[in-house]
Amino acid sequence: MNKANYKALLPIGVFLVLYLGLGILFEYVLKIPMGFYNIPIVVVFLIALLVACVQNPKLNFDAKLEVMAKGVGDKNIITMVLIFMAAGVFVGVVGRSSAESVAYFLLSIIPARFAVLVLFVVSAFVSLAMGTSVGTITLIVPIAVAVATGSGFGVPLCLGSVVGGAMFGDNLSFISDTTIAACNGQGCAMKDKFRENFGIALPAAILTAVIITVMSLGAAVGEPIVQDYNLIQIIPYVLVLIGGIAGINVFVVLMIGIVSGAIIMLATGATAPTDLLANMGSGVSGMFETSMVAILVSAICALINEYGGFAAVLQLIKKVFKGKKGGMLGMGLLVGAMDIATANNTVAIVMANPIAKEMANDYDISPRKAASILDTFSCIFQGVIPYGAQMLVAISVANELGAGISAFQIMPNLFYPYMLFLSSLVFVFLVQEKTK
Repeated sequence: MNKANYKALLPIGVFLVLYLGLGILFEYVLKIPMGFYNIPIVVVFLIALLVACVQNPKLNFDAKLEVMAKGVGDKNIITMVLIFMAAGVFVGVVGRSSAESVAYFLLSIIPARFAVLVLFVVSAFVSLAMGTSVGTITLIVPIAVAVATGSGFGVPLCLGSVVGGAMFGDNLSFISDTTIAACNGQGCAMKDKFRENFGIALPAAILTAVIITVMSLGAAVGEPIVQDYNLIQIIPYVLVLIGGIAGINVFVVLMIGIVSGAIIMLATGATAPTDLLANMGSGVSGMFETSMVAILVSAICALINEYGGFAAVLQLIKKVFKGKKGGMLGMGLLVGAMDIATANNTVAIVMANPIAKEMANDYDISPRKAASILDTFSCIFQGVIPYGAQMLVAISVANELGAGISAFQIMPNLFYPYMLFLSSLVFVFLVQEKTK
């Protein structure tokens, strides 16, 4: 570990000031829709990288390039980028109709009184299988608005249940970019992180289901929502879930999902043969920005570490958080602060990973527990901030359908993120570390 140097953290400060400042300006001053997501995050990270390169004139530029190359060329970074690409192909292949089939199937067999609970369960399943909370919200919100209109439940309750369910899958999915980033950054197997994480997420999901059910029992409801569905289209999702839980290599799992998805989507006529490759390309394209962020952040973090920035952060954390449990809480709050600043839980994890790795070593926190804490706390904060992609997409889609809803109406109904925070505190302070 290099000598502590707080000045080395300047690139992170520059990024946060530019990204958060411009985001607030665009979103709340200029009233630009999806203002935070109109800011090219890759460009802001390039500026931060430039600042890091200008720092420490004692190290010449060629030496800095070598430091960055070692950071970018790390096995975990390369693995992360490749998994991002493969996950993008899978999502591109299975498409929208598979998620809708799951929703309409459950809505057809479960009484309308429990329609909101169905929305939560479907969102959890779809995001667990697809690995994307934003994609899940985009697919399920139109169904949620239809449920609210037809059943009489409030739109904020329906949307809050969808967002909560989407964050459940985002946190646990084997092909979620947050899971990939946390596991590769901390050096643990995805199945180990899943098992550790499941003990936090399941109690939160059960409590959320109970709250939604209690609220539903006293509501006056209308007719159930009826639409056509094709259950065979959910097979690729089920195969990916089974393969991931069984501990099969993630690349093999994704290949099984891609091949089975392609065959089923072509056989059922859901996708035309001429569109299949285009859909794969679109899925991969959706991962380009995330992949570039991972590469740029690894380069910036390598320089910051070389200059002593991470040593400074660890020094500060050790003064505030004492003991193993304090270290776990500090790790969670660290990634939470990164998420509040970036409004992107994957970016928050990638930025926090190097510091969290050092913290895990210093506080004797196992890799699976560290990965679980990073992913869980990032999803808690991402699930409730009013300017996060999940909330903005839910509002945008719902309002296009005439819902007339705001983030602050949805926030009181985000039961799952709140229960997940409570469950996480129990996990940190009361659950003993399992033996390896």
